[in-house]
Amino acid sequence: MGQDFENGMNDLVLIIDFGSQVTQLIARRLREAGVYTEILPCTGDPAKITAAAPRGIILSGGPNSVAMADTPRAFQEVFDLDVPILGICYGQQTMCQQLGGRVEPGTSREFGRATLEIGESCALFKGLWPAGETRTVWMSHGDHVAELPPGFRVVATSSGAPFAAVADDERRYYGVQFHPEVVHTEDGGALLSRFALGVCECSGSWSMTAYRTRAIEAIRAQVGDGKVICGLSGGVDSSVAAVLIHEAIGEQLTCVFVDHGLLRANEADEVVALFGGHYNIPLIHRDASSHFLGRLDGVSDPEQKRKIIGASFIEVFEEEAKQIEGAAFLAQGTLYPDVIESISAVGGDAVTIKSHHNVGGLPEKMALSLVEPLRELFKDEVRDLGRELGLPESLVGRHPFPGPGLAIRVPGEITVKKLDILRSADAVYLDAIRKAGLYDEIWQAFAVLLPVRTVGVMGDARSYEHVCALRAVTSSDGMTADSYPFSHDFLSYVATRIVNEVKGINRVVYDVTSKPPGTIEWE
Repeated sequence: MGQDFENGMNDLVLIIDFGSQVTQLIARRLREAGVYTEILPCTGDPAKITAAAPRGIILSGGPNSVAMADTPRAFQEVFDLDVPILGICYGQQTMCQQLGGRVEPGTSREFGRATLEIGESCALFKGLWPAGETRTVWMSHGDHVAELPPGFRVVATSSGAPFAAVADDERRYYGVQFHPEVVHTEDGGALLSRFALGVCECSGSWSMTAYRTRAIEAIRAQVGDGKVICGLSGGVDSSVAAVLIHEAIGEQLTCVFVDHGLLRANEADEVVALFGGHYNIPLIHRDASSHFLGRLDGVSDPEQKRKIIGASFIEVFEEEAKQIEGAAFLAQGTLYPDVIESISAVGGDAVTIKSHHNVGGLPEKMALSLVEPLRELFKDEVRDLGRELGLPESLVGRHPFPGPGLAIRVPGEITVKKLDILRSADAVYLDAIRKAGLYDEIWQAFAVLLPVRTVGVMGDARSYEHVCALRAVTSSDGMTADSYPFSHDFLSYVATRIVNEVKGINRVVYDVTSKPPGTIEWE
């Protein structure tokens, strides 16, 4: 769906992806401004650039060095279209290099927050960043532009980047060394909006309604008269995907709910009641817990857990597909953060952080083709799409739950006893959060059962039991996150409840690590 330019929206801004971990954030910021975007990998087909007829082009950041041979460059078609161009970080560097400037390795690197000094006005800054003012921006670079191409001038600097922002107003070419797409850059979203709405003159009329329409068209075009089985977990992602696909193809969809033995308390019953009953979508309930837990026996490495679970999912789906005559497609609720932490979503070379079970676990040879209508969206965008589809707020507002389930919340080897302990602790924790009226303020909250035992005193007896870690974060998109600032009284209350109500835990700790440097999940 992501490359279906011919059926795309008007006022398209095309993003060329050079493998940055945050390329999709650029698209996100533009969507927030009502501007439709597509991402094309820097290794893709350059003919698609011309076919897309974009109003403007953004060159993303990336992990490579322009100063090195055989690193990616922008297609010549980018510069042949006579449309505005914005180069970000690596995008700025390759644009300058290709247009006659010079990039060299830096003697000092610049990472993190930096102060941008705005020296001159330009069309990109108009009405937003006046000359003489400063802004806090986010830098992440080692190389730097050393010589500008003809026609460019410096419009902003930082201590580590003498060409922090450059402009050629005549050709409407702009380059910034910093990353306006991340939340750490002051007014960064407004700057991207200014590029799309002001420089590219887009209308800003794109909406989730338009995305829904386009997604349905793309599903119908991909599936035709084939049948689809959808991996349903009951979480927001798979639920929205299922309802969207059902709206597109109706009875051609059958949902398959696999109980892998790694779900939270009472979750299986809730899924069956909701989809088999309320939504009346054809549903197959497969209890495969013994299969999954048997495959995971003795496995402690988190990457292996994810890949085993992913491969096992596919095995089960293929077994069920044989029972559905004509089943040719497997639908998943894969989101962009799932993908970008595994591979670049559209072909760049983003660095692997962890494999999502839906991505890293897929075998090379699979009998079913994938349908993933949400893979370009962030979690909050999926929630908006769910509301657009009429899903109840009780479902749309649910915290994210990982596809591998509790397997990645039990570091180390997994046992049935550990899972039972964790289910109980997690239920107590979420119950306390809901009763305190904090559930909707938190992006994700869960308990983790640590592979550590400590000595405790319970009554007059010595105990030697597990440690439970609690995690709660705030986030807008899952790419970055901060720990939720619970009060000490609340944490004490929860810890007391868990220790008293859950046999097997005698100590509770709270994780205050942000993302980065940590991840939201522990594994």
